[in-house]
Amino acid sequence: VNALMGVPRARFSVGDLAAVGVKRISVGGSLARAALGAFVRAATEIRERGTFTYGAEAIPGADMDAFMAEGRR
Repeated sequence: VNALMGVPRARFSVGDLAAVGVKRISVGGSLARAALGAFVRAATEIRERGTFTYGAEAIPGADMDAFMAEGRR
């Protein structure tokens, strides 16, 4: 059984899905949409409020480098 997650109102966890027999979980384009959503919220904050508080949610450069390092799984 396959499940598509990362869509609005889908609130199941990996454990929930496994418990009902799901063997493959797909997130489709939801990670890209989540990233674009963060970008749009940050740009909107700058345009509408002139602030930069979105930076508190940004991944530090060193963490991003480590995450993207070759061999990471």
